[in-house]
Amino acid sequence: MVEAYKKWYSPNLSADFELLTFGQSGYPILLFPTSMGRYFENKDFKLIESVQHFIDEGKVKIYCVDSIDKQSWYNKDVPPADRVKNHIWYDQLLLEEVSSMARHETGHDKIITAGCSFGGYHAANFAFRHPWLVSHMFSMSGAFDIRGQLDGFYNDDVYFNNPVDYLPHDQNSELWNMKIILGTSDRDMCRGDNERLSRILTEKGIGHWLDVRQNADHDWPIWRQMFPEYLSKL
Repeated sequence: MVEAYKKWYSPNLSADFELLTFGQSGYPILLFPTSMGRYFENKDFKLIESVQHFIDEGKVKIYCVDSIDKQSWYNKDVPPADRVKNHIWYDQLLLEEVSSMARHETGHDKIITAGCSFGGYHAANFAFRHPWLVSHMFSMSGAFDIRGQLDGFYNDDVYFNNPVDYLPHDQNSELWNMKIILGTSDRDMCRGDNERLSRILTEKGIGHWLDVRQNADHDWPIWRQMFPEYLSKL
């Protein structure tokens, strides 16, 4: 399995940014870490290993991106408005720098987003904000209401980064073309979030799969089962 480390100065973040890539060709996947996780987390917890055969066969090239959650949603040292602005710069980095690189390197017009736990929020929010760019979205135990991170603060920037708020009113036709999987489990603390998002998608007539696994917790073992099955759908 071909692994590569990339680091560059991001003009959107005004800071260095790091990621790992796995593979040389195939569908480009932006894979997010969990809450405040780093770009190497999905490798360390063997999520990458669980889909190695897809990588080795050239079906996918995975971009394990870093997060800036410690500077954005989880940053209690700055006002909530600044937490949201920091995330918006991260979104611009993903859009203008990472996604452009992934599309150029693989030759694909669209990307796939995926992530576990809080990474599922990032996967969903980026996909729903930029549906023209995303062909598939795979969330594993994601949570989709960001308001709990903002101490009661709310403005337009929060609205447009809170999928359960903006998605019901979004009429972008590309949403109906996206392949969406919401993975959760019977003992998942985020099961309710997934059922809520599933209801929103159903009410809009957007096809998706709400995958509720039995006898499983909000943890890596079930995510390592989900991810290869979801990639087999490509």
